[in-house]
Amino acid sequence: MGHDFLYVLFAAAGLYLIRKAYFRLRLSKAKHPSLRGHSNMSRHMAKLVPFFAYDEARVFSCDGAPESVVAQRRAGFERLKRHFSTQSPQSIAFSEALEDGISDVPFINAYRVPFPFRNFVSTHFKVGAVLEESAGVRVRDLDDHWAYDLGGSYGVNVFGYDFYKECMDRGIERVRDLGPVLGRYHPLIAENVEKLKQISGLDEVSFHMSGTEAVMQAVRLARYHTGKPKLVRFCGAYHGWWDGVQPGVGNQRSNRDVYTLKDMDGDTLAVLATRKDIACVLVNPLQALHPNANAPGDAMLIASDRQARFDRRAYADWLRELRTICSLRGIVLIFDEIFVGFRLAYGGAQEYFGVKADLVTYGKTLGGGLPVGVVCGKRRLMKRYREDRPTQVCFARGTFNSHPYVMGAMNEFLRRIETPAIRATYEGLDTLWNDRAAALNGRLEERDLPVRVVNLVSIWTVTYTKPGRYNWMFQYYLRAHGLALAWTGTGRFIFSHNYRDEDFEAVMTRFVAAAEEMATDGWWYAPANLTNKAIKKAFFREMLGKRFGFGKKSPRREPLGLDPERAR
Repeated sequence: MGHDFLYVLFAAAGLYLIRKAYFRLRLSKAKHPSLRGHSNMSRHMAKLVPFFAYDEARVFSCDGAPESVVAQRRAGFERLKRHFSTQSPQSIAFSEALEDGISDVPFINAYRVPFPFRNFVSTHFKVGAVLEESAGVRVRDLDDHWAYDLGGSYGVNVFGYDFYKECMDRGIERVRDLGPVLGRYHPLIAENVEKLKQISGLDEVSFHMSGTEAVMQAVRLARYHTGKPKLVRFCGAYHGWWDGVQPGVGNQRSNRDVYTLKDMDGDTLAVLATRKDIACVLVNPLQALHPNANAPGDAMLIASDRQARFDRRAYADWLRELRTICSLRGIVLIFDEIFVGFRLAYGGAQEYFGVKADLVTYGKTLGGGLPVGVVCGKRRLMKRYREDRPTQVCFARGTFNSHPYVMGAMNEFLRRIETPAIRATYEGLDTLWNDRAAALNGRLEERDLPVRVVNLVSIWTVTYTKPGRYNWMFQYYLRAHGLALAWTGTGRFIFSHNYRDEDFEAVMTRFVAAAEEMATDGWWYAPANLTNKAIKKAFFREMLGKRFGFGKKSPRREPLGLDPERAR
């Protein structure tokens, strides 16, 4: 009898372990094979990467370029240096003075280029961080220099800065009598709620001060109502700086309550269909532009392997599959539309891809130029307390939530986007921006320039068709030709929808001229058989050498691609 009991006990334990291993294997298979898909590992690896800086000689020749090309690069670099110092001296001086008081400024300046080039480039190239005026599609610095804006204020600027100035002015006028009274509401909030319910197709609304806060609340509500601990996010996706949805590099906390899985992949659907611990799936529709890849920035342009692609039908099919699985398994589907809301369509990504979410977060442009975050959701998910458990609440408040000035600017925004003039801008939006991207790519191809653009409507990424180590220099040529970029450089352009054809023609002319000058100055030189893999292997060897103290001799000057073994 005792032996039988032990046999059953061991058999049950064995089955339990086999089952646990099976589900763990499924989960591992659903993770992206890169470090991006393994958050804990990427965080630990980041601690091991040493800083090292190239000396002046290596800055211009780290790819083994011949002396003639190095001379071209030096001449081009000096010309750009003179241009920036003479064009915007007041803006640069003012920005430099801010570095001692605003922590964002030195951080941004440190991550404009790959870190081995940082010391040299930041010493010679100064980029202004201050502006005084915006008008149309351009911005003006302290030196009265106007540039076409491709930064888009991180996505806020959908309809043009003049549009938002009017929203802010009119909105403040309408609530001025109440002023900054907090804790109670200005009456126009009721109209905002009704309009947001209509746009989102959902039942209730909560207001917050930022997109990050809105995402925090959406995730908290999903866990509160499902009673499950785990959140699923997709590889590379950004959902704000809260460590609860940013489990990799940049977060010091170990996120054991977050699964980072592959986007657009059947293995992920298998995990969602079989696990019982998943509260919600968080989707940033912007990832349709670069599935499973981080937000692109020039600080990571070690080689030319930045990838972007957009297939609207394929991504819509993926979201439909995701919606079906979530509905079957009682998993809350959250669309994080902080960035893409009101840019892709009047009804946002839900309308654009034809898929409904359980909770949707909005922000950025919705504030009419002022800070805001919003959660829209089904009534059963928005409730913050339980009738039968009076102390079990889902608490979320904020002093400045529903600030009268924000509600006023939002009200103006929501009224204006309902007008026939604004609604008409959504007609043919895909075709307009796809044609513009195709036109620019056509000009680049005609001139045999190794640059292309990929777009999701008016959100663009620059890619590079030829292996090379100096693509990060392109951002400076673009700036010199009158294009204002975000700090991520060529990683992301965000156009406002008030760009006229003549405005875009001016941008194209400047873009192509910058690329031609970059080519003339030798930055895109490469031996015929150079590969991105060879570049990254060489860079990895440099990191290992710095970390472990070997390979201190000066690197050989032959081009990286000449040795077939090194290029493989």
